[in-house]
Amino acid sequence: MDIFDVLTMIGGLSLFLFGMNVMGQSLKRRAGNSMKTILGKLTDNRLVGMLTGLVVTAAIQSSSATTVMVVGFVNSGLMTLAQSMNLIMGANVGTTVTGWILSLSGIHGGGFFLQMLKPSSFTPILSLIGVVFLLTGKTTKRRDTGMILLGFSTLMFGLETMSSAVSAIKDVPQFHNLIVSLSNPLLGVLVGAALTAIIQSSSASVGVLQSLSLTGIITYETAIPLIMGMNIGACVPIILSAVGTNTNAKRAAYYYLVFNVIGTVFWMGAFLIVKYTASPAIIYESANPFTIALVHTIYKILCVAIIAPSNGLVEKLLAKLIPESAEEKKVELDELLLRTPALALERCRVLMVDMAKASRESIKDAIVSLHVYSDELAERIQKKEDKTDHYEDIIGTYLVKLSSMKIAEEESIKAGEYLKMITDLERIADHSVAIMKSSAEMKEKGILFSDAAGGEMEVMCNAINDISELAYNAFAHNSLDDAFRVEPLEQVVDYLKDVIRTNHIKRLQAGGCSIEAGFILSDILTSMERVSDHCSNIAGCVMDAAVNNLNVHETLNQYKHNSERFDSTFKYYMEKYSI
Repeated sequence: MDIFDVLTMIGGLSLFLFGMNVMGQSLKRRAGNSMKTILGKLTDNRLVGMLTGLVVTAAIQSSSATTVMVVGFVNSGLMTLAQSMNLIMGANVGTTVTGWILSLSGIHGGGFFLQMLKPSSFTPILSLIGVVFLLTGKTTKRRDTGMILLGFSTLMFGLETMSSAVSAIKDVPQFHNLIVSLSNPLLGVLVGAALTAIIQSSSASVGVLQSLSLTGIITYETAIPLIMGMNIGACVPIILSAVGTNTNAKRAAYYYLVFNVIGTVFWMGAFLIVKYTASPAIIYESANPFTIALVHTIYKILCVAIIAPSNGLVEKLLAKLIPESAEEKKVELDELLLRTPALALERCRVLMVDMAKASRESIKDAIVSLHVYSDELAERIQKKEDKTDHYEDIIGTYLVKLSSMKIAEEESIKAGEYLKMITDLERIADHSVAIMKSSAEMKEKGILFSDAAGGEMEVMCNAINDISELAYNAFAHNSLDDAFRVEPLEQVVDYLKDVIRTNHIKRLQAGGCSIEAGFILSDILTSMERVSDHCSNIAGCVMDAAVNNLNVHETLNQYKHNSERFDSTFKYYMEKYSI
C-alpha cells in the first residue's frame, strides 16, 4: 500500500458521502407532497406510526432527517410526543434499507443477471438517465429525479472506489492490528459512535463498514459492536437540532438517543453473554456487505421489540430528565420544518386559516358595530387586527426564508401565493378597524344616517358579509365553487358603492342628509369596497392554485370576460342586493 491508495480511499469516501447527501436532499424535495400526505394520516396507532416512520425513512434514506423533521413537528404542535416515539421507532428500522442497497457491491458471480445487479454494471446506466433528466427536464420534479439518480450513481461509484482502495491495505500489519483491537466490544462501540458523529449518518457509517468487510478481516465479533455504536453516533445531529425547541420536542430528540442507548446496553449484554459463555464459531467468521445489512436490520428490529412495550416508562423517564419549563412559549413556525418545504408550507397554511378566520370575524364585528357600537366590541376588533398583523409578520418572514432555499417549482408557486394572500387578509382586518372607528365617531358625535341611507347601507353590509364568508370558505376549505362566486359579487359591491354615493349626493342636494354624515358614509363605503377587493384577490389566488398560474389579475380577467358562469352569478347577486 502507498500514498496513492490512501488518496484513492479518501476520494472514494468523499464521493460516497457527497452522493448520499445529494440523493437524500433530492429525495426529500421529490417526496415532499407524498410525505405530507402520509404524515397527514398519522394516528396514535403504534403500528401505523412505526410503518409511517419506516416508509418515510426508506424514501429519503436517512433516519436522522426523518427524526429532525419529527422534532420540528412536535415543536410546532403538529404531533404529540407519543406519536413521535412511534415514528422514531419506525425510522430506526427504515434506515437499514440503505445497507441493503449498498450490499449489492458484494455480489459475486458470472451470470448475466448477477452481473447486472452489480453497481459497476447498472450505475453507468442510471447516471446517463440522470444526466438526461437533469439537462432536459422542464419541471423541478424531473430534474430532482435526475439528481436522485446521479446522487445514487455517485454514491455507488464512491463505494466501489473506496472498496478497491481498501483491498490494498488488508495485508498491512497496522491495519490488521487496528481491526483486531476493535474486537474489544466497548472500543468498537466508541469507535462506531465517533465515526458516525463525524459524518452524521449511520447509513454512511454502515456503508463504510460494508466496504471494509470486502477485505475479509471484519468479523461479526468486530462488526456487531461497531453497528451498535454507529446508531448511537447518529443521535448527535438530532440532539443538536433540538437546541432552542420546546420541552416535548427535546424529549422527542432524546427519545432517539434513549432508544439506541437502551438497545445497545441490552443487546450488548446479550452479545457478551453469548460470546463469553457459548463462544459460537460464527462470531469469529468474516462478515460481508450482505450479512452486515442483515445484522443491522435484525439489531434494529430487536431494539423495537424490547423498547416498544415499555414506551410508557420511557416517556416518564424523559419527563424526569427534561422537566417542563414555566417560561416556555409555543413555537408557531419552526425553522426545522424548512428542511421539508412541503410540510413547512402546510404549517403556514394552518396558521393562515386561523388568520383568515380572525380577518373574517373582524369585518363581521365591524359591521355589527355600525348598528350597535360598544367599547367591548371595538376592543375585540382591535385584537383580531393585532392578531392578523402578528401572523403577517411571522408567516411572511418564514415564507421569504423558504423561498430563498432550493425548493420545487410547485412549492415556490404556492409560497408566492401565500405571500400575496397574507397581505390581503391583514388588510381586511385593517379596514375593519377603520369601519369600527367610523362607527365610534358616529356615536361620539350623535350622527345618524337617514332612513334611505340606512336601508342602502344595510344592503351593502349584507353583501360584504357574504363576500367575506365566500372568500374564507374558498381558502380555508379549498372551495373553487365559492371562489368563482366572489368576483361577480365584488363587481356588485363596486356598483352598490357608486349607487349609494350618487343617491347620497341627491339627498344632500335635497337637504335630506348632512355633510358630516356624508363624509363618514363615504369613508365606510371606501373601506367596504376595499374589503371586497381583497376578498377578490384571495379568491383569485385559490383559482390560480388550481392552474399554477401565479397571476391573479389575468385569471380574474379571463373569468370575467370569457365565462357564462360569471355572467349568471353576477346577475343573481345584482337581483339579491338590489337597491
